[in-house]
Amino acid sequence: MANKSIEPRDGCIASAMDIIGSKWTALILRDLALGPKRFSELEKSISQLNPRTLSQRLDGLEAQGIISKQASQANRPKSLYALTAKGADLLPLLKQMATWGNKYAANRD
Repeated sequence: MANKSIEPRDGCIASAMDIIGSKWTALILRDLALGPKRFSELEKSISQLNPRTLSQRLDGLEAQGIISKQASQANRPKSLYALTAKGADLLPLLKQMATWGNKYAANRD
């Protein structure tokens, strides 16, 4: 039986983890919270992330409606990635994760 005080119905947490549980996804969303970014900007920001994995994560997030891929300005043919409203709804969760990390896990001096 699910703990209803945490999860209003079975599977809610699992659904959220399907989206943000993949390695690097939370960092991609963190960067997109600041505004639309090009692939190369995301690649540079998360330096340990290889381009193939970044591409897979972006494709998955787009398929789930978390981000959108937009054509850039005419003089710059590169695509821009941006959070959708559904993606922006994840930001309070990411902020809570950051708060927890700052309190308990960020002791890496």
